[in-house]
Amino acid sequence: MKKSQPSIKDKIEIAQKYINAGYCISLVLKICKLSRSTYYYNINYKVKDEDKVKPAGRMPVGYSFTTDNKRICDDEIKEYIMEAINGDAQYYGYRKITYYLKRTYNLIINCKKVYRLCKELNILRDQRKIYPKTKRVLASNRTVTSSNQVWEIDIKYGYVHGEDKFFYTLNVIDVFDRSIIDYHMGLHCEGKDAAVLIRRCLIKRNLFAENCSKPVIRSDNGSQFISHIFEDTCSRLHIEHERIPVKTPNKNAHIESFHRILEDECFKINEFQTYAEAYKIVNEFMIFYNERRLHSSLNYMPPKEFYTLYLGEHLDKICIKI
Repeated sequence: MKKSQPSIKDKIEIAQKYINAGYCISLVLKICKLSRSTYYYNINYKVKDEDKVKPAGRMPVGYSFTTDNKRICDDEIKEYIMEAINGDAQYYGYRKITYYLKRTYNLIINCKKVYRLCKELNILRDQRKIYPKTKRVLASNRTVTSSNQVWEIDIKYGYVHGEDKFFYTLNVIDVFDRSIIDYHMGLHCEGKDAAVLIRRCLIKRNLFAENCSKPVIRSDNGSQFISHIFEDTCSRLHIEHERIPVKTPNKNAHIESFHRILEDECFKINEFQTYAEAYKIVNEFMIFYNERRLHSSLNYMPPKEFYTLYLGEHLDKICIKI
């Protein structure tokens, strides 16, 4: 019969016997096949298995040293921290405060201690919320045979000379009929603005009902389009959102082409003095583009006329590959 292996308790008793006799600790533990942590834990915390608790650790020493070996007590370090957050380090976390203390007061201190002191002072900043990564669907080659199959969305910047500030236009174009379905214009443009714009476009094209076939939304990788509010809106509305690879604007060619038209025929020939003036002129241009401007790829028809004409039997005679 095989001999039973000694338990950890037996090994510790044997090791302690020889260590107390003066033998080298490292050699004894190696022979007994015990790690130092296991040996010292069982020596220092002899409790029953059911009552075993995690050791509390050593007590803080209550001071730190500077680089010139000067002792600084924790209360004084707390004063340094409070002065820091009331000054240059107002928006720092405990890690940056650690480096601030090192640079400013030449303290030899680690971030764990600064964390403890900040916790005692109740000045720790709230941890940022970690969101799951956004699922990314790359744009694929498609053949578009009708309106409302693929829409492209992107941002164009404008400038108000009289007020020395920029404004944003966020535009949605239908790849098939080249119509600007709707647009957002404002002094800011965020994910929530893009989400609202998509809803308005669906309403304008009578596609908001759940049983309607939804278009594919194609965008670049701008912050508005990778935001969770925009992705969640697309998911709730059952819209497929695909993003073009980095540095491939040709995958978003139709909206990029429109932005070139907008730049050449609206922004360049007008020097806006106020935002209100810019809003009025841009709105007039959008109406002109959709209703009156001839488009060579639409048999020299305006987008609105083309969309109206090809809603019927002629729709299946045209296809666009993107």
